[in-house]
Amino acid sequence: MEREVFGKAPDGSAVERVILGGGGLTLSLLSWGAIVQDLRLDGHAPALVIGYREFENYLQHSSYFGATAGRYANRIRDGRFSIDGAGYQVDRNFLGKHLLHGGSAGIAKRNWRFAEIGPDRAVLELEDRDGEMGFPGNCRLRAVFSLPGDGRLSIRYEAQCDAPTLVNIAHHSYFRLDGGADILDHQMRIDAEAYLPVDDELIPTGEVAPVEGTAFDFRRERAIRFDSADGQPVYDHNFCLSDGRAAMREVAMVRSPKSGVSMTISTTEPGVQFYAGHKLDTPVEGLGGERYGAYAGLCMEPQVWPDSPNNPGFPQAVLRPGEHYLQETEYRFG
Repeated sequence: MEREVFGKAPDGSAVERVILGGGGLTLSLLSWGAIVQDLRLDGHAPALVIGYREFENYLQHSSYFGATAGRYANRIRDGRFSIDGAGYQVDRNFLGKHLLHGGSAGIAKRNWRFAEIGPDRAVLELEDRDGEMGFPGNCRLRAVFSLPGDGRLSIRYEAQCDAPTLVNIAHHSYFRLDGGADILDHQMRIDAEAYLPVDDELIPTGEVAPVEGTAFDFRRERAIRFDSADGQPVYDHNFCLSDGRAAMREVAMVRSPKSGVSMTISTTEPGVQFYAGHKLDTPVEGLGGERYGAYAGLCMEPQVWPDSPNNPGFPQAVLRPGEHYLQETEYRFG
């Protein structure tokens, strides 16, 4: 285990990096945004995630690389919602109209505190105050990263609040399993019968659509690449796993035929957002000395379905005083 200062946050506080090892993995964690900065598998030289070697690039060029997104991950239409008849307006940082990943200064862009550190486990904590980005209630957040063995990265998110609020946290690493320029030939399986169609601003339409007969059918393992009108797949959609939070179960698998490395995803969450990274275009060098272009990495973000407060038929993300938010997600590499 190593601990060092990695940079300086905009408020002048020290951004720390902790490096953990165990179970065939080496994990680098940042206090800024509770970010997975680097992840390596023994016997496989390239990084399993995309990221930066210098902290300043996370402030200027990162598209939530490795971040812990929230207080409400993904999107809320018009940045508006109601709880118990009270209306709230939160930050509209997406297209100047909608909320994305908790707002322009959400928990992915705050400096967390390392509360516990061990050889293969670290705990980060953050106090998200009442009114931050417009969300009601003080919210105590806890992120537990561990390497329990057998190539597993375990992520546990917890939260408690003092007033009714929304809590929907998602891990936002961009995975790449072979060090190649893109992930289009990665093979994928997602155990979902339905997905959420979106409008041209990536807000769910409210429809829960079957995947059968569409480009969103990953029930059988297949390549991410497919033939479309412009030759490029555009995936930034929620896949519907269940009607509510459930016991931990395997929900998806990704593998690279080139390297032979695979990743299975298990989670308690009712949805997983699959983003294929089509908008990536970074002007600076990443972990391997390369610049990240379109499809350089893919995100598999377990979470509650996007815009759930404005769709009563979706799984909901309201957390009340006395309740304990708990999300468990595991990425297993081999």
